[in-house]
Amino acid sequence: MGISAVMITFNEEDRLPDALASLQGVADEIIVVDSYSTDRTVEIARAARAKVTQNRFEDYGRQKNFALSQAGREWILNLDADERVSPELKRALVELKEKGAPEHIVAFAIKRKTYYLGRWIRHSGWYPDRKVRLFRRDSATWKGRIHERLEVRGAVARLPGAILHFTYRDIGDQVHRLERYSSFQAEEIVRQGKHCLFPRLFLLPPITFLRHYLWRLGFLDGFPGLVIATISSWGTAMKYLKAIALKRRPPH
Repeated sequence: MGISAVMITFNEEDRLPDALASLQGVADEIIVVDSYSTDRTVEIARAARAKVTQNRFEDYGRQKNFALSQAGREWILNLDADERVSPELKRALVELKEKGAPEHIVAFAIKRKTYYLGRWIRHSGWYPDRKVRLFRRDSATWKGRIHERLEVRGAVARLPGAILHFTYRDIGDQVHRLERYSSFQAEEIVRQGKHCLFPRLFLLPPITFLRHYLWRLGFLDGFPGLVIATISSWGTAMKYLKAIALKRRPPH
């Protein structure tokens, strides 16, 4: 059973080395699709013997599908530059490679555990956060411009272990990314022709806060749980504010 590890990158010189190191002994090849980084990302990837291709970034779904097209093995392991393969997951992957996957299984879901503001998050809707990240190349396609999802055609099983997610570098990085994501999301809201944007703007941000902090037990994550709920609520407000602004923009 051959595995191609695939990741997309942009200016990840600080996090990429650990991600690549965690794949050693698991991946038969590593594919890195870079959207023209201005730091040492490409140099680091090539030094780790990854196959590097540069491709202009349009959206997350298209970039990941392009990366998928560069892979040469039957099975694909998708990893982001801010993620690592845990020791337990590595053992499970090595065992799976030796024994082979059951014929009817086309993909595996893996828990993702996030390290944020100095601690591992156990609640807040961030854990166990199972993601399909190992799949047969011809049985899945990435969908979506942002917060892309994998559309799988067939049966999905689970693997032990976890993907370790070292997400935002700091709160500033989180706010910066949320600003970019909310612009994508606002464009999607307008493109889909959603209505009642003002009621959504007033109702959904507090509901988002309550969902993360109370219903998903974010308060058990301490201060980080409060930050997650607050910034998630703010991000919800931002995407609807931007969507309203887009709809009010005069035609060209």
